[in-house]
Amino acid sequence: MVLDAIGVALTYVAVAVGAWFLAPYMVRVFRGERVFLSPVLRPLEVAAYHWIGVREDEEQGWRRYAFSVLWVTLASLLFTYFVLRFQNFLPLNPQGFPGVPAPLAMNTAISFTTNTNWQNYTGEQTMSYFSQMVGLVPHNFLSAATGIAMAVALVRAISGRQLTTLGNFYVDGVRATLYVLLPIAVLAALVLMSQGAIQTLATYPIAHTVEGARQVIAVGPFASQEAIKDLGNNGGGPFNANSAHPFENPNGFTNQFTIFLELVIPFSLALMFGRFVGNVKQGIAIAMTMALILVSATVVAAWAEQSGNPALRGLGVSQANTSTQSGGNMEGKSVAFGPIFSANFAAATTGTSTGSVDSGHDSYTPIGGAVPMVLMQLGEITPGGVGAGLYGMLVFAMLAVFIAGLMVGRTPEYLGKKIESREVRLASLAILILPASILGFTALSVLLPAGKSGPLNPGPHGFSEILYAFSSQTANNGSAFAGLSGNTLYYNAVGGAAMWLGRYMMVLPILALAGALAGKKVAPAGPGTFRTDSSLFVGLLIGVILIVGALTFFPALALGPILEQLQLAAGQLAH
Repeated sequence: MVLDAIGVALTYVAVAVGAWFLAPYMVRVFRGERVFLSPVLRPLEVAAYHWIGVREDEEQGWRRYAFSVLWVTLASLLFTYFVLRFQNFLPLNPQGFPGVPAPLAMNTAISFTTNTNWQNYTGEQTMSYFSQMVGLVPHNFLSAATGIAMAVALVRAISGRQLTTLGNFYVDGVRATLYVLLPIAVLAALVLMSQGAIQTLATYPIAHTVEGARQVIAVGPFASQEAIKDLGNNGGGPFNANSAHPFENPNGFTNQFTIFLELVIPFSLALMFGRFVGNVKQGIAIAMTMALILVSATVVAAWAEQSGNPALRGLGVSQANTSTQSGGNMEGKSVAFGPIFSANFAAATTGTSTGSVDSGHDSYTPIGGAVPMVLMQLGEITPGGVGAGLYGMLVFAMLAVFIAGLMVGRTPEYLGKKIESREVRLASLAILILPASILGFTALSVLLPAGKSGPLNPGPHGFSEILYAFSSQTANNGSAFAGLSGNTLYYNAVGGAAMWLGRYMMVLPILALAGALAGKKVAPAGPGTFRTDSSLFVGLLIGVILIVGALTFFPALALGPILEQLQLAAGQLAH
């Protein structure tokens, strides 16, 4: 258990070191400066601009920037939909899979377009190699690049002085893909392949067991998909078991390496923000806020899972950590990882918008399962998805300085820019979209027969399965309590709506907020200026995040995981 805790700590240290060195590189990339990869990638960058028909020096206001985001999204969504629908007529389908049914194809297209990668299907039994490689994997780059581009646009708006433009979405997207995502993904894929992750275009081999049974072994070009699914905080795996499958996640090293990939870019973007605005401490303050909540969540989840199931303790079942067993709650977990590394993965994958899993969240203890649920309900800002986490955290930062301004009777400022009524309304709108979708669709699903038929478990756990599903889909995470039957007309439809709202209903207020901030003058700091690079600000920001989350979602959590935990504790006392 102690060694597991040390392994978790070393993983977080590796993330901090990697983010510290990646941040200045990303600053140079998005300022258009020369980097060490420029001799190789600059010709490809120029060719990309020529191919899509944009000028590198052409700037866009927030409205054109938002239109570009939505246009690229819609076009890529339709492309993926038709690839999935007609995969039986397309190449690289040696298994002869039929076309994906229309409701599932649309849900999946929306899912991958929005960076959610929610999967209402079994990957190895549904998707051809062509669908995986051409229909789905490009979204792992494109949706991640879109999030990074939007974050960079907001950072430019905050750091600039009386700007009328935010940059160019196409330029930002190309640079994010070529200079950040692609090189790291190639290196990560090679590392995963060296550890045993599968990478092949061969047909599924047949194995004959000692009992004489015939077993089909699913394989494919999946080490490369595994790399970008985690690096880009996408999470959709080619196997139904996702990162619990040994072909995706072969051993303990790849498990922690995967967590590193999930976290390194979101934390790098926070530190990049500090360098962009000319004050590294500003970025450190944002990164520390993210890290404190994430580490605390990891500790709570690890404690809950290592403590074991209260109901089993009441029956006298030993769940202690010994030299012969890891102990704790091992239901739904691989013995290769155990409770602590599994809890670490669960916190990282929901603290970001990754959604890949190395264990069954549905089998966690109620408190252990509540941790990933809460991390998503906070908006996945700890550190959040690539790009999305940073712009979500900056919205909370503006809300925090607004509250601080109310307390001292001073017009709030963030990095010298006044936060006035328009900015507060836009920030509030961006924050309210998440709970409105999560709680609205959850309420609808527990009232309608089509919604109530989805959970496979009764009582508070069944409610938790519905609440988790819409938390995951709206937050564009993609993980699930597996006890929900999601491949129905109802859940494909409302789930697609939740994913779309969670991603693109935030585009307009975020970019409108960027547009409003870009045109503001920068006021010099004075004696009454509230510092936003101090430990006091970090504490205030954490308080605002937790209070907003607690007040909004506590009643729903009380009906689900909290009630279930009390029931298990009552069962222990009864025995």
